[in-house]
Amino acid sequence: MALGGNPIFNGKNFRGATQAPPVPQAYGHNNFGQGRGPGQVMDAQSGWMSQQQNMTNDQLQQMYNRPAASPAETGRMTFDDVIVKTAICLAAVVAGAAVTLVVGQSLASLLMIVGALGGFVLALVNTFKKQPSPALILAYAALEGLFLGGLTRILDGLYPGVGLQAVIGTLSVFAVTLLLFKSGKVRATPKAMRFFMIATIGYAVFALINMIMMWTGAVDSPFGLRTSFQIFGIPLGVFIGLLAIGLAAFSLIMDFTSIEAGVRSGAPERFSWTAAFGLTVTLVWLYVEIIRLLAILRGDD
Repeated sequence: MALGGNPIFNGKNFRGATQAPPVPQAYGHNNFGQGRGPGQVMDAQSGWMSQQQNMTNDQLQQMYNRPAASPAETGRMTFDDVIVKTAICLAAVVAGAAVTLVVGQSLASLLMIVGALGGFVLALVNTFKKQPSPALILAYAALEGLFLGGLTRILDGLYPGVGLQAVIGTLSVFAVTLLLFKSGKVRATPKAMRFFMIATIGYAVFALINMIMMWTGAVDSPFGLRTSFQIFGIPLGVFIGLLAIGLAAFSLIMDFTSIEAGVRSGAPERFSWTAAFGLTVTLVWLYVEIIRLLAILRGDD
């Protein structure tokens, strides 16, 4: 598939985005002079050959036997970078959520709105920026934390326990999805990508219509069309929620695919922030869908 199935990774120069040419490891197998003009290449090669001539045979042999530099040593993105920066982003989300969980209810509601609007704006900014900005990514994570904390406080007050259940559910879906991806049983194939895009657009249209109807008072149900309509006695929101959770899980697959491609193609280390941002966005979406589904199920009891 094309790199960046997740829109967040689109436009990011992952492929071929390497750092400075690596130090030659063996004669005739180096990238010295890449991107230079003919004269510069000849000068560089002459300098390198001259340097070789000034070395003893033992020094040359030691240099040739030296192991190639690792991605971390050449300033390229690694899986460890992505893990660490994702953990930092999630820590910012938890910190933001903690604020709305400890302040007064009225202030928590205000902060939830600020977090939702601010997070949406920064999500767009970070998505379309060509180069990742750690400060903006962490600000997005903190704002989303305010939103998630306020949402959890409201729903957990109505249906005690749904907050913890949603956290466990989110972590479980993430773990299962990662295991399936690592095993090779689930991949972001072109056919699956097309289905994902169609289903996501359909879900977005439904969510927009539902939001408008709730704002205008056309439906007075707490979750709008999700709970005002039933299919075989089951709220529509249950089916919609399961679909949304499936889409979020597949979005994780696309995130893993893009990250794997970035590491393999030698993307610069700074793009590990882009990868962390993509995973954070998906995990936030997944948590929201799970806690809403749990609330709908509890409300139908």
